[in-house]
Amino acid sequence: MHIGDYKAYISEETMMGPSSARILAELLDKYPLHLAPDDWILDLGCGTGLTSLIIAKETGAKIFANDLWVSAEENRKRFAEWGVAEQITPICEDASNLHLHFEKKQFRVLLSIDAYHYFAGSKGFFQEKILPFMKDDGVALIGIPGVKEQYADRAQELLSDWLGEDTYMFKSPKHWKELMGSSDRIDSVETWEMDCFGKAWDDWLATNNQFARGDRKYFEAIIKPYTCFVGIYIKLRKAL
Repeated sequence: MHIGDYKAYISEETMMGPSSARILAELLDKYPLHLAPDDWILDLGCGTGLTSLIIAKETGAKIFANDLWVSAEENRKRFAEWGVAEQITPICEDASNLHLHFEKKQFRVLLSIDAYHYFAGSKGFFQEKILPFMKDDGVALIGIPGVKEQYADRAQELLSDWLGEDTYMFKSPKHWKELMGSSDRIDSVETWEMDCFGKAWDDWLATNNQFARGDRKYFEAIIKPYTCFVGIYIKLRKAL
């Protein structure tokens, strides 16, 4: 993936935090996807649909783009303007209710950028809420903010001035690997501190978004020294 190909779509209007495009680019570079036009992807926490647009163009697959904070109508309008309306279906609801729309083993890929930590930080969530809708031999690609491994037990102490009561969502790569757990359908789980941290944050802090302005106050003292982006790759087993 060449992030420059999407420069026209990456703007203050479409960004909701550190560059989701850069996080997605690292995931795709590390674990390329080779999909067919009839494969389905679930983009969970798609925000303004930027990640859905990129993954649609990069893979040619079909996508359900879900977000709780951005309405389906807003994203439907954007997808139409971007020329991908027939490829992407927007929805707007809580992750725990996704079964209302989907069939068992429907998705080849789960994608979640800067969102999974909001709703999936409990052990067993992946197995109970996501895994039933994943195809055998499918994959999950997740990129989320977290705390560096050496500060894994000090998130509340170190991050509370910035995050307040939301410090519980920031977990280390090792902790996320434990939370993903195991299943007879899961082949492997990999977690790591992502390399795109600096550039993704630079893109966000350069905007005039009110939340970006707030983050600037804490970047050098808290965000940069103690946090990271956690990459998660889950590979499912082939059918027996």
